[in-house]
Amino acid sequence: MKWLLQQKLKYIAKLVLLKYKPDIVGITGSVGKTSAKDAIFAVLSSKHKVRRNIKNYNNEIGLPLTIIGTESPGKSMLGWLRVFWQAFILIIKKDKNYPEILVLEMGIDRPGDMKYLLGITKANVGVLTLIGPVHLEFFGSVEKIAEEKAILIKNLKKNGWAVINYDDQKSKEVAEISKARVLSFGLNSGASVKAQELKFSFEKSKSADHLLGISFKLNYNEAFVPVLLPDVIGYNAIYASLAAAAVGIAYDMNLVDIANALRRFKSPPGRMNLIDGVKHTMIIDDSYNSSPQSAKSALDIFSKIKIGAKNKKFAVLGDMLELGSYSEAGHREVGEYAYQAGINKLIVVGERARDIGRGAEAAGMLRDNIFRFKDSKTAAKFLEDRIRQGDLILVKGSQGVRMEHVVKEIMTEPTRAKELLVRQGGLWLGT
Repeated sequence: MKWLLQQKLKYIAKLVLLKYKPDIVGITGSVGKTSAKDAIFAVLSSKHKVRRNIKNYNNEIGLPLTIIGTESPGKSMLGWLRVFWQAFILIIKKDKNYPEILVLEMGIDRPGDMKYLLGITKANVGVLTLIGPVHLEFFGSVEKIAEEKAILIKNLKKNGWAVINYDDQKSKEVAEISKARVLSFGLNSGASVKAQELKFSFEKSKSADHLLGISFKLNYNEAFVPVLLPDVIGYNAIYASLAAAAVGIAYDMNLVDIANALRRFKSPPGRMNLIDGVKHTMIIDDSYNSSPQSAKSALDIFSKIKIGAKNKKFAVLGDMLELGSYSEAGHREVGEYAYQAGINKLIVVGERARDIGRGAEAAGMLRDNIFRFKDSKTAAKFLEDRIRQGDLILVKGSQGVRMEHVVKEIMTEPTRAKELLVRQGGLWLGT
């Protein structure tokens, strides 16, 4: 039944694309896809009619729904009839408001996924954020993941654009096989679109140092413009902004317009967002998902934020799933990194995350500063009892560990959970 639905959606989506012929910006990568999608949307929508995936609509069903411009009706048969009717109207009657550009995040979980998605639509611009050990359970090696994601770039036409993260070696290797024009981005000197002179700006309050945002100089072709990302923290937001700037350049936008558009970019829920915590604490909510690379990146930012001499930094880290044979080593590496980042108290959640604790202890963290819990709700109650005014808390883990429960338990305004946190609706409720 699901396969039949997928085939019907695929066929109808292709008819819609054939009629309207929008440009397609396709985004793939092991981490950072959603942030890149939102940043690219912020830039391109300042000059064009643009649509992006909503929610996590990046798979065999979500991609066609984005093309049609409707949400999934779930298990409602009547709802699906409405979806197909809406698509039928799009095909037979011209919609003057149909987007000029579709910004499509392309989620890849298993071998063959990219080929299927490209069977629905080919991209004019392909964006590769980063290649890392995610979904190793299904691919077996990072090399296989790279091969799957490279399919997007290989299928670009010569007059298209490949937008590649040049700070990531695996992604850089993919750039070398591109037939399309390449725009690289990154923090290192080899990239064509660079961020330089990064500054994390804070203001002093009575309880903690509160982030104002990240500022940097955007550099392309020896031209510079200042960029401010308000209320944003983390390298992920910087890389997303650089990817967006590169896409903007591909669409002949000037750097000033790109910088102005990026001020509207907001990190999606659960991705390095600052949330006020109880007892006048501050939470860095990175609970959407986790991998060894993204966990280290979060810990790196965490280590740069200054707190009072009497205050503590708590890292609450959950299982990182789908790492296959790399699971134990990946978790231990994160534990070692947590100790090196100067964490005062480490709370690990889930069976696999026990290796985070072991890695931290092996690196030199005292056992008395490491706490282990089976689930996020139990960990949250433990944490709430121990945090004090001025403390800083990082919360991160894979989707299956539901680390947003920790954030909800200790945030000052839990009534805003639906607005600020991930997984607050649909089938996630009550779990």
